[in-house]
Amino acid sequence: MSDAKPPHTTTDAGIAAPSDEHSLTVGPNGPTVLHDHYLAQKMQHFNRERVPERVVHAKGSGAHGFFEVTADVTQFTKASFLAEVGKRTPMFARFSTVAGEQGFPDTVRDPRGFALKFYTDEGNYDLVGNNTPVFFVRDASKFSDFIHSQKRLPDTGLRSNDMQWDFWTLSPESAHQVIILMSDHGIPRTLRNMNGYGSHTFSWINAAGQRFWVKYHFKTVQGPANFTDSEAAAMAAQDPDFHRRDLWDAIAAGDAPEWRLEMQIMPFEDAADYRFNSFDLTKVWPHGDYPPIEVGRMVLDRNPANFFAEVEQAGFSPANLVPGIGLSPDKMLMGRIFSYHDTHLHRIGPNYEQLPINAPKVEVHSYNKDASMTYHHAGSRPVYAPNSYGGPQADPERAADLGWQVPGGELGRYAYDKHAEDDDFGQAGTLYREVMDETDREHLVSNIVGHAGDHVSSDVQRRVVAYWTSVDAELGSRVAKGLGLEGSGNGVAPVDPGQGAAVEGAAEPARG
Repeated sequence: MSDAKPPHTTTDAGIAAPSDEHSLTVGPNGPTVLHDHYLAQKMQHFNRERVPERVVHAKGSGAHGFFEVTADVTQFTKASFLAEVGKRTPMFARFSTVAGEQGFPDTVRDPRGFALKFYTDEGNYDLVGNNTPVFFVRDASKFSDFIHSQKRLPDTGLRSNDMQWDFWTLSPESAHQVIILMSDHGIPRTLRNMNGYGSHTFSWINAAGQRFWVKYHFKTVQGPANFTDSEAAAMAAQDPDFHRRDLWDAIAAGDAPEWRLEMQIMPFEDAADYRFNSFDLTKVWPHGDYPPIEVGRMVLDRNPANFFAEVEQAGFSPANLVPGIGLSPDKMLMGRIFSYHDTHLHRIGPNYEQLPINAPKVEVHSYNKDASMTYHHAGSRPVYAPNSYGGPQADPERAADLGWQVPGGELGRYAYDKHAEDDDFGQAGTLYREVMDETDREHLVSNIVGHAGDHVSSDVQRRVVAYWTSVDAELGSRVAKGLGLEGSGNGVAPVDPGQGAAVEGAAEPARG
């Protein structure tokens, strides 16, 4: 730690960078613009840091199955695969750790990726989420920095708890995700015993043109179950591939795991004056405000025939949206729309969507051509549009991109508009006080102290105490005691959340 003034951030060309935290958007809630070259170059470079292993979610497991509609939701969306009760759509799921490399133990403390590919009759629909309903940051400009802080030091090649806590305590918006990560929910007992979430706010549009904001919750029918820190460590030594083995063995034995899809649905107009920003990825919508409704079930009943061809070459992109499903002004989501497809172009090639695991079950009529590993060729078909020779034509009515009004549409690098109850620490505090029981709280404190006490500098430890004091005074006191920092004179003070009052009951969906 040093009091010296840090150097200015620059691009790789040495030009001063405009912002470390905010993307270039049309107004505070508007879309991210393509000509934000600093954000684009930052993500492009990040996507190419590892060859060919995934930069994040490197170690994964997967299985085939189906999604079945169990309730009529045609009043909310015109998506064909959701159009009829009883309709089944084939799908593939990939579960993964986030920060660890290919050989990492499955039972480390880490969020889990929860990526789903639906082979619908309107093309592939990809839902790329996690096993938590929130995330560490809310702007794509900070995503690569966050991942770097969870990876390895450049000089030693070692992972660093100090680096993790340094980033988290300097990013107050991370508190809700970190309290979940440091709880027992940070290490699921099996992949079958964890929930999955779309996490972002998405949009649905019905056949009449009515629009809604939605959130996806996949609830494990097997029931949520987690490892304690000591149980996870013992399993990592005994079987570092425990989660992968458990999923494979369960399906092979005919014990197909199942998840129930529940949706939170918000009328489109509610978002404008909702009590906190509806598109902030660090927030959840309280169930009391928007009760989840059951939509369908996901069943995984077939193991891959070839792990590399199916699990490793699977490519998911949140840009793959079918008619009736769209985006939202979530800045992390808009960054991912570019980033995911781009990283697959680098990792598995420009024609990765022709690979069997990624290929849609419907005919493809595209003007993209050639490049490496092309399997399907255009033949004599026109390769440009418009043309006079029978080439495909776009159908705006069928695609129907969902848009929204953008007030004050001046370009700039903005934080989100402030809503009445926006606060970085409120939902995490509610989770600690009102959702966790005393055993959960004891494990949380033990996990934090164990993690923050391991090779973490004293200056960062003091910020750790301030961070958790901002979440809850008692929690901060217990962490301080565990780290040997209790009492006066330690320079520990709560962090100013700067976003209003705590959100009562807001953490409800984060548990179970």
